[in-house]
Amino acid sequence: MKNILVTGANGQIGSELVDKLETMSGLENIVASDVNPPAKFSAAFENVDVTNKEQLQKTIEKYGIDTIFHLASILSVKGEENSDQAWNINMNGLKNVLDLAREFNIKIFWPSSIAVFGPNTPKNNTPQDTILDPYTMYGITKLSGEFLCHYYFIKFGIDVRSVRYPGIISNKTKPGGGTTDYAVDIFYGAVSKNEYTCFVGPKTRLPMMYMPDAIRAAIEIMKVDESKVPIHTSYNLAAISPSVEEIAFEIQKKIPDFNCYYDPDFRQRIADSWPQVIDDSRARTDWNWKHDYDLPSIVDDMLEKLAQKYHRIR
Repeated sequence: MKNILVTGANGQIGSELVDKLETMSGLENIVASDVNPPAKFSAAFENVDVTNKEQLQKTIEKYGIDTIFHLASILSVKGEENSDQAWNINMNGLKNVLDLAREFNIKIFWPSSIAVFGPNTPKNNTPQDTILDPYTMYGITKLSGEFLCHYYFIKFGIDVRSVRYPGIISNKTKPGGGTTDYAVDIFYGAVSKNEYTCFVGPKTRLPMMYMPDAIRAAIEIMKVDESKVPIHTSYNLAAISPSVEEIAFEIQKKIPDFNCYYDPDFRQRIADSWPQVIDDSRARTDWNWKHDYDLPSIVDDMLEKLAQKYHRIR
């Protein structure tokens, strides 16, 4: 990896991935791209709509791109609000990236999601190979994308690598329309006003991961030898699986007067269709994946960083 393009660079994962890549040695160019101007980047920035293949190609040629982290995507909640847009960006954008990877010999990282699972998927210790029956348009595009990536590997030899991300918890960038957003919003509520009203119930349990682990997983799977990545659909990836009330209880250890209330809405049904605990043993065996952050360490770091943002002493 020398000349890297990050699409969707303004997003929750993209913004922090660009920052991390900029600190790594041996990288010549980090190019951030999005449809909107960046809030901040020291990296080069290009205004690129991934559904516009010509824009993508011009950027690839301009910077001699050899690696793409393709993160541009519409998430689960936004995807239900506009399914046509979700299909266009998630699928046509991915196909454009894969076609250009074929033409310019580019290595690809593309994130899938636990949204590929559905009501008939085993909820606990969800295996790598299992029933995939997504409930949302977002999940449908991620499942279709997995098989499209596998096809381009089999048919054209494209080196494409992927992980099925769980919910991502971050203290830097707020989430952008996903069902797991509550696992970030609860910390903002705790620090800013000592309360939070959750849109899913207290017993809801979904796989989660802290952003530093999510970023490290993307970089690590791209750095290992191709022989260590035999799965070209997407790898299960896991870290923690707390219920909402367990997150709230851990926060209350640090903020005793914090209160969490519950008012489930349509997102409850989406959450109920996803697994609770993921088996990511293939990732741990094949390319030595290992998460660093457990729930207490996530809570400690989140509250510390957000307290600094809100200038509150904890």
